[in-house]
Amino acid sequence: MQGKKPGPAVKQGKRELNRFNNRRAILGAARECFRERGYEQTTIRDIIRRTDLAAGTFYNYFSDKRDIFIALLESFLGTLRTHIKAGHRSAGNELDLIRSTYLALFRATADDPVIYELAYRNGQAIRELLGSDLLGLAMASLDEDIRQAADRGWIAPDKQDYLSAACRGIAYEMSLQLARRAGTEPDHAVKAAEEAADFAIDMLRHHFTPVAGTRRRQA
Repeated sequence: MQGKKPGPAVKQGKRELNRFNNRRAILGAARECFRERGYEQTTIRDIIRRTDLAAGTFYNYFSDKRDIFIALLESFLGTLRTHIKAGHRSAGNELDLIRSTYLALFRATADDPVIYELAYRNGQAIRELLGSDLLGLAMASLDEDIRQAADRGWIAPDKQDYLSAACRGIAYEMSLQLARRAGTEPDHAVKAAEEAADFAIDMLRHHFTPVAGTRRRQA
């Protein structure tokens, strides 16, 4: 007795899985090509050669190299948003809140150092593509964290703007250094992200002194 043929739902599931795997293969190949050859020097042919897919299959998913880059950027931002939300939920006070934002940025960078470096070097192009630079989300979160700290009496109001500017500079430059380290030492990337967050917050710690009567932020 012959077995039953797969039903429509099974076939649909297999097609979706196949599409998912093909898209992931293309993005993974593109990331490696960008790392080895740079964005400008990488061609669509280079990317296709890194996969088992036919050239025609590639164009079912992306129209050009720019589309691939946007997809990789959106993946980076998705990871960053996830880390920021998770970190904020577990923060116990304003200093923890700022550390969690740094750690979210550094973890996303350690996860995908190639895309971070490309975005860092092509900030204007990224703003034209996405409406803001790659770190806009993290910077906005840091500004909000500092505003909350000032509102709760953790920092002096006249230091708020200086501290916000300092946090931005630390985030930009330390992320770049972390991306370079993660690119050469991928096995230590997660630990490096934790160490970078601790280092950043230690530099800022003496600016955060809760005044008498203020209450710690509840987790």
